[in-house]
Amino acid sequence: MRRRGLLQWASLPLIPGMGSLVAHENACAQEGPWPNRAVKVVVPYSPGGSADTLGRIVTTGLTEAFKQAFVIENRGGAGGIIGSQLVAKAAPDGYSLVISGIGSHIIAPAENPKSFDPVKDFTHIAILGGPPIALAINAALPINDLKSFMDYAAKQNGGLSWGSPGKGTHGYLIGESFQAATKTRLEHVGYKGAAPAMTDLIAGHISASFTTLSTASPHIQAGRLKLIATTGSKRLKEFRDVPTFAELGYPKLTSTTWFSLSGPAGMPKAMVELINKEVRKIMHSPQVLDQLAKVSMETYDWDVPKFNLYFASELKRWAPMVSAVTQDE
Repeated sequence: MRRRGLLQWASLPLIPGMGSLVAHENACAQEGPWPNRAVKVVVPYSPGGSADTLGRIVTTGLTEAFKQAFVIENRGGAGGIIGSQLVAKAAPDGYSLVISGIGSHIIAPAENPKSFDPVKDFTHIAILGGPPIALAINAALPINDLKSFMDYAAKQNGGLSWGSPGKGTHGYLIGESFQAATKTRLEHVGYKGAAPAMTDLIAGHISASFTTLSTASPHIQAGRLKLIATTGSKRLKEFRDVPTFAELGYPKLTSTTWFSLSGPAGMPKAMVELINKEVRKIMHSPQVLDQLAKVSMETYDWDVPKFNLYFASELKRWAPMVSAVTQDE
């Protein structure tokens, strides 16, 4: 009898007002269109670097575009691994993103394969841009172009000394690639970061360096260093007289220390395409292009498939070299 009574009660019409209450609860259980709350964007490095600069440019633009806060959170450590791991483990709902790039998502996982899978653990959304690598030399050297640099290096017993921010960094990989491409003998000196390498280069303790142009640019403009060539895809606005390696006959040295925007694996396709579209608008606005030119950065107008093809090609290009360096140490 009790069971029959319950069934009868359940079949009765809803009490006035109860239907709207149930509908309200169901609506609350499902979030509205993305984004309807703040979006966290992890920069896996300390404040002040290129990743942080680009991150703040894009989050400012996305905040304006979506009328919702996109908030930077700096979580540096282990070459970008720590901050990236946090996002890899987050829900793929668009509320946790990361400023990814060649350092954190190509080089770092190649050095530490157990950290994360750079392809399977992430949704790669859009490329932001970044600085090319510069071949910069001490200003006192009697060198003004790539040919005289190579001729000068050939005359040095033991090879001309050059510095990088450290073994396995993008600058180091380009320096090694340069030697292989040009058959130029150089003697590598590794540093713990770009700043000490610049200090020794300016002081004349080393003769050359392969480092990001944004790092070397202030010293070049001040006359403390000379810029011989860059790995950019084109000449940059503030260094119109400086050729790219591609112009000089070495197209395989074309490369940038690029940064991008990624999220956890499994993000909805429509959401990813929407973010990509807005990022491209932001990065190619006249104001942002002018800002990027001042810090020696390039940017690219790529949709999601094209960026992911590029990501795969960069992984194929650099990861084996990084793994080989790691095994040698």
